[in-house]
Amino acid sequence: MKGSPIRSRLVGLTLLALVLFLPPILLLFDTPGRLGLSILPVYVFSAWLLIIGLAAWVLERKDEN
Repeated sequence: MKGSPIRSRLVGLTLLALVLFLPPILLLFDTPGRLGLSILPVYVFSAWLLIIGLAAWVLERKDEN
């Protein structure tokens, strides 16, 4: 598959986001944590932050070629 490296990285990032937000994965984190609160919101916002950070890194990075 020919294409720009940025496009390939963005496709990979999209697939990572898809996997991170699959319902079976989300259900793994829907358990009571300390104080009886679910850790699901912490996981969702952490995964969201990771995806945004990686997208910014990929888009701002200078192409090596």
